[in-house]
Amino acid sequence: MNLSDRINAFVQLGHKMKDLSQEDKDRLYPRAKAQNGWFTPESIDYAFEGLSFMLTKEKLTKWTSAYSLDPEVPKIIGVIMAGNIPMVGFHDLMSVLISGHIAAVKMSSQDNVLMNQVINWLIEIEPRFKRNIDIRERLEEVDAVIATGSDNTARYFDYYFGKYPNIIRKNRTSVAVIDGTETPEELIALGRDIFHYYGLGCRNVSKMYVPKGFNITSIFPHWVSYADVVNQNKYRNNYDYNKAIMLVNGTEHLDTGFLMTQASTSIVSPTSMLYDEIYESKEQLASTLETNAEKIQCIIGHGYIPFGKAQSPEPWDYADGVDTLNFLSELK
Repeated sequence: MNLSDRINAFVQLGHKMKDLSQEDKDRLYPRAKAQNGWFTPESIDYAFEGLSFMLTKEKLTKWTSAYSLDPEVPKIIGVIMAGNIPMVGFHDLMSVLISGHIAAVKMSSQDNVLMNQVINWLIEIEPRFKRNIDIRERLEEVDAVIATGSDNTARYFDYYFGKYPNIIRKNRTSVAVIDGTETPEELIALGRDIFHYYGLGCRNVSKMYVPKGFNITSIFPHWVSYADVVNQNKYRNNYDYNKAIMLVNGTEHLDTGFLMTQASTSIVSPTSMLYDEIYESKEQLASTLETNAEKIQCIIGHGYIPFGKAQSPEPWDYADGVDTLNFLSELK
């Protein structure tokens, strides 16, 4: 199976995801939600939409064109997947398979219904992939490791897998830069970057940088269409808890009824909250962003990723800025 065969298989998988039948949804979505209460039908739809967005022949050909991806002796790559949003481990799986290696997959217990189904679809499309996918409970006898988790689990991963060539990811989040010239349409689109997946993904905006004198409440009316997030039970629990803490502690904040904002220099805000920070100049903002670069996955705003596009990454938009395909292509 050469690179062209592998690309074509993923392109067909993208078609499958884009045109998912109602029968497949009725069968998969309730099981996925029973496993992970955050996986609402809307969130799963977003995930399939985002994956199908990147799985085109043009994009996959462009992505892979700069690498040598037909190894003489395939390596066994341990892939430890997270489970914070639906199918978040897909890109690592695709990277390993598209590079011609063998994926030894340790799925998240919070997201194996959807990932197992995606793997089954892929093997149905291209049966030769069956030899390159090994689903495991324990990762032993591997040649390299790609692991995604929290800052705490990253230390665990480093302890156990540090002896192998590895990519070990920690917590990241995304930020938005407001300059005051945004259109109503852009501010509405920003809501997608904040609320899709209930703010649980590394590409979700958890912090806004706003210019001095900007009235943050002027944005709130543009997010009313997302107010239904507070009716999701797990999100509501977080909202109620964080609101109670703020009120008890007398912490100054703003409350839309479905999202709270608080001035903070921190980057990662709790679920149901959004931090904001004032910048005095573009130079000061650039310095602040550089200081926090290791914690920022992507930046949304004018001159950065367009508003509303945080959850539509391209194949070459890597989860931590580390070129996964380059890592895989250079394994000896």
